[in-house]
Amino acid sequence: MNEKISNEEGRKKEINQLRIEIQDYISSSDTVIFSKTTCEKCTKVPSHIHFMFINVELIYVFLTDSGRILEEELYEYTMETALPNVFVKEKLIGGYDHIIQLSKDGLFQKLLEEKEDKPQEDTYDFDLIVIGGGSGGLAASKEAAKLGKKVLVLDYVAPSPLGTKWGLGGTCVNVGCIPKKLMHQAALLRQALKDSHKYGWQIEDDVEHKWEIMTKSIQSHIRSLNWNYRVTLIENEVEYENGFGEFVDAHKIKSTNPKGRVKYYTGKTFLIATGERPRYLDIPGAQEYCITSDDLFSLAYCPGKTLVVGASYVALECAGFLAGLGLDVTVMVRSILLRGFDQDVASKIGEHMEEHGVKFIKECVPTKVEQIEAGAPGKLKVTSQSADGTEIVEEYNTVLLAIGRDACTRKIGLDIPGVKINEKTGKIPVNDEEQTSVPYIYAIGDVLENKIELTPVAIQAGRLLAQRLYGGSTVKCDYVNVPTTVFTPLEYGACGLSEENAITKYGEENIEVYHSFFWPLEWTVPDRDNNKCYAKVICHIKDKERVVGFHVLSPNAGEITQGFAVAIKCGLTKEQLDSTIGIHPVCAEIFTTLTVTKRSGEDIVQSGC
Repeated sequence: MNEKISNEEGRKKEINQLRIEIQDYISSSDTVIFSKTTCEKCTKVPSHIHFMFINVELIYVFLTDSGRILEEELYEYTMETALPNVFVKEKLIGGYDHIIQLSKDGLFQKLLEEKEDKPQEDTYDFDLIVIGGGSGGLAASKEAAKLGKKVLVLDYVAPSPLGTKWGLGGTCVNVGCIPKKLMHQAALLRQALKDSHKYGWQIEDDVEHKWEIMTKSIQSHIRSLNWNYRVTLIENEVEYENGFGEFVDAHKIKSTNPKGRVKYYTGKTFLIATGERPRYLDIPGAQEYCITSDDLFSLAYCPGKTLVVGASYVALECAGFLAGLGLDVTVMVRSILLRGFDQDVASKIGEHMEEHGVKFIKECVPTKVEQIEAGAPGKLKVTSQSADGTEIVEEYNTVLLAIGRDACTRKIGLDIPGVKINEKTGKIPVNDEEQTSVPYIYAIGDVLENKIELTPVAIQAGRLLAQRLYGGSTVKCDYVNVPTTVFTPLEYGACGLSEENAITKYGEENIEVYHSFFWPLEWTVPDRDNNKCYAKVICHIKDKERVVGFHVLSPNAGEITQGFAVAIKCGLTKEQLDSTIGIHPVCAEIFTTLTVTKRSGEDIVQSGC
């Protein structure tokens, strides 16, 4: 029985893959012919169409990787019994006899010359058009399709200045959360190898890391995710196009594919989910010689001695795993670390990274990047200026810019329907239902003004939006107390307010901060990082000491934070924390035994387990 199910699932997967392959072929040109070299009629059709001076994309079925099974699925797809199959503007025209007859009647060229029909009032090609194929856009599109709506997803990745591009799934899957955490894991494994000696493992000290093997493995996993997204859209009957979407009229979108082919679609409702791309410094050499997180995770070579410019979580995460892999890493910081996060914890992260070999250049910015030696990675000369005016010149193999991200909203024609954006940031102001200034246009994810920029938030917002639009729901996305984790070498999990924001909101006299250092048991045997892990809860005194901020520096901080985030959503108080029995010996146990307040000034160093 299990073998039968397995075979059925395998066949279903194969069919979905072939359908994607067929759709990609059909959309590759205005005129596409599926043919085979052994068929007399097949050989006549291309020459006949070429005679009409029409460019053709000719697909010889048996010369493709899929061969005969592609031909069989093509017959299922077209309901035709023989090749050739001719498509014009993605519509099946027929085979040899159809083409000859259309040619005699002078109609074939007219098919190519037809203009887009103006839609009748309240009649559109799609109920919902989603611009952006990231996690949020995909979640909304699938949910809307499940609720019976006709949905189109347009997704296009503009190559980075160095030419890096990727597949469906957006930033998180391709150049964000997924590859970032996998490279973080690679760095943790190096530390685990060091620790293993004290646990009795006899491992050579000169263990070598191969950057190329790591990136190849990670990119292979990402490609499988890209493919799964395509398959999922097909299974949910969501139409997808690899095209850059931009408004040309109030309800009309132009889609331009990577080959420059243009198509037009009309929609009743639109969703902007275009996300952000990394910002570049406006200095000589930045775009020519620097990389960003868009490039790092698929970099074909080890970056070598690296300068990371920036103090964002992206900057510190990348610096952390590069150093963890054994590279020489320097972080150049203009002002403070992790702006927007708890600064007490941010300073502890910086101290820990310095203790583990990451160098920091404070209050300094690059002014020029020059290439002094080409290669992979080559060599760059970076000129910088500190706050006191001192000029610093240093050589690096790679310069990684992580100075922030810009919303991808300025080139998609939002001014045509009248969608207002913040002219300075490009962000889109929305109401509490993610509705823009134009009632039928919505936005989710990183393009939103004053909202948290996290993948799970975009997914939640997208799904709930579709349910409100088409499922009769009234549930809105809750942007309060959203948990997150920064994957620095010592991971940082947080939920709720930072200490600074809690003081601003409630007043210093109305909050109590409980905190403690701790030492994970698994770190005691290798005798490392004693009392570097840190736990802190911020409580609102006048509200029964309700927990309004949760912060932890610890291995597996994300796993710890996720559970506590549920409790905080339910109104967790300090009394409830104290009455909870901890699991011993684990890191999260510390939150059930916090007794020292910051106000008291007492010592928070732990002396035992």
